Amino acid sequence: MKWDLVDEYFRDNKLVVQHLDSYNKFVDSGIQNIIDNIGSIDPNVENYKLKFSRVRLDKPTIVEADGSRRQILPAEARMRNLTYAAPLFLEFLQIVGGIERRYPQEVFIGELPVMLKSKLCHLDNMTEDELIEAGEDPNDPGGYFVINGSERVLVSIEDLAPNRIMVSKEKDGALVTSKVFSTRFGFRARCVVERSSNGELSVVFPAAPKDLNLITVLRALGLHPNQNILDSFSDELEVQNDILLNMEIDQTIGTANAMEAIGKKAAVGQAKVYQLKRAEILLDNYLLPHIGVDLSMRLNKAYYLCKMTEKAIDVTYGEATSDDKDHYANKRIKLAGNLMEELFRYAFQFLIKDIAYQVERASSRGRKLVIQTLVRPDALTERIRYSMATGNWIAGQTGVSQLLDRTNYLSTISHLRRIISPLSRRHPHFKARDLHGTHWGKLCPNESPEGPSCALVKNMALLCDISTGDSEGNVENILKKMNVKIE
Repeated sequence: MKWDLVDEYFRDNKLVVQHLDSYNKFVDSGIQNIIDNIGSIDPNVENYKLKFSRVRLDKPTIVEADGSRRQILPAEARMRNLTYAAPLFLEFLQIVGGIERRYPQEVFIGELPVMLKSKLCHLDNMTEDELIEAGEDPNDPGGYFVINGSERVLVSIEDLAPNRIMVSKEKDGALVTSKVFSTRFGFRARCVVERSSNGELSVVFPAAPKDLNLITVLRALGLHPNQNILDSFSDELEVQNDILLNMEIDQTIGTANAMEAIGKKAAVGQAKVYQLKRAEILLDNYLLPHIGVDLSMRLNKAYYLCKMTEKAIDVTYGEATSDDKDHYANKRIKLAGNLMEELFRYAFQFLIKDIAYQVERASSRGRKLVIQTLVRPDALTERIRYSMATGNWIAGQTGVSQLLDRTNYLSTISHLRRIISPLSRRHPHFKARDLHGTHWGKLCPNESPEGPSCALVKNMALLCDISTGDSEGNVENILKKMNVKIE
């Protein structure tokens, strides 16, 4: 009876469904979201601007030597050492002298490698006989790519959950940190509130000057009267004492004064106007970017910093326990779709720079600006293909794309369900390598290599299912409609 249930489960749930779902989500909405977030190209040409509109993907094709384009199947791509990829088309809007003109046709901007058995693939929804006729094994699960004739898999990467406050004790309890990996549209900022052993509170975030006092930052964000700052924290005696101590240390009064103090530290020896501008850029773009990058979000950032500070103080005085970063609720898995999003964002930004350069060059030579001649599709295609062929991903990650293990069927399935940790193999990382109670039902306790990669390379449990996730904004809107109080 139980084997009937297992058979029924695997009839509806493929072993690589997590990769297929995440890639399909990337194709459906991920690509368009990246293009919409970037929005437009503003080249250094007077009264000329390019805006992006809808993106469209076709089924995988190939351009032959005579220039003709035809459809291609994975078996042919393997035999001829080709890349199984789909053409990308994008609609452009030209804004000349403030007048918007829709370009009459879509422009080919590059090719995107296609995951086998995904919704873009020709093999999707083929019957067993059709798969055999197409030169495929009907039992092959898909979930991998064919790049230059080689079968390559994007291995899932384990990472700490973004936009979540985590408190930990460091340097034997002398320093308590409350940190959040604030992530917005691919940009990841590590924002930290630190409490030293003598009670001093400081804020650390990318590009920020050292020794930035918490109260200075709160005042710069708009909480200037002392009573306002105190009221933003809880009434706990320990919290109020720590805040009063830091008010004594802080020398600034009012928002303008605090902004000036940050500017002096951020841009030493520069003009006052530049210092103020630099301070505003730091607070808006680099401090907690997931809350927002607009001027109107500064107060929200101040209240969020207050919440981070409270948690750090509670852990210091034993009112709360520090967070366990090895707990699997504090982890997220980057699947193939997430990794492709990162790569596509990087490659598309390079394409934009290239288009802007071509526009400026054509304009300076007095040529007519025709979009199809300005876009070089290779700029996007080659960057994506290089990363997928070598495994060298953005931000210096290596080994993300690997040759699919075809030793036998089980080794192929195992490789497609593998999860790697970004931690260094050379260091002990005893806690990260330990089997945690929260791995139950999610990770296989037995399947891990011996040697330096032990427990840093893991495999999903057989009945483990990974959801592709949804945007926080959608969840927040549902909670607000249900009158759930969000703190």
